[in-house]
Amino acid sequence: TQATAMAEKYNLHHISTGALLRKEIAAGTELGKLAKSLIEKGNLVPDEVVEGMIENEFKTITGVDGFLLDGFPRTLPQAEALDKILEKNAEQLTATVSIMIPESLIMERIKGRALKEGRADDAREDIINNRIVTYHNQTEPLIEYYSTAGKYNEIDGVGTVEEVRGRIFSIMDKF
Repeated sequence: TQATAMAEKYNLHHISTGALLRKEIAAGTELGKLAKSLIEKGNLVPDEVVEGMIENEFKTITGVDGFLLDGFPRTLPQAEALDKILEKNAEQLTATVSIMIPESLIMERIKGRALKEGRADDAREDIINNRIVTYHNQTEPLIEYYSTAGKYNEIDGVGTVEEVRGRIFSIMDKF
């Protein structure tokens, strides 16, 4: 919801790991088949696969002022790998923006997305609950990682799309 507006306003290339994976699934590639089986169970796709897709996007996209990573990194090893990829290219991460909402609202929004986009993996409560547990176990540690680096920015995600967008833009305008 917010990434498109962020990318447009700041001339960023939006990289959604979910979209990259769905493209592979739709194409029926081996990566797509593997990703589909993992995603349907609510599990994450292996880091090296996601990292390779991200690095390829960095290398092939030009004419932008930067990249907006959506859904990556999700784990400490992915964050460390991203640092290495960026360092290899004499680049660095500018900031992270975390849009925080209560778990009940997460459940409601994911179910709504399932209906709107026809995504069966988003329709089942057990899959959504597994994703929430996975977030707490694997993604939440990134808050400390990026806070320690002075690159963590948290946004209250409750409110209208426009209210949340305004909060995001007020943070991003500083960069």
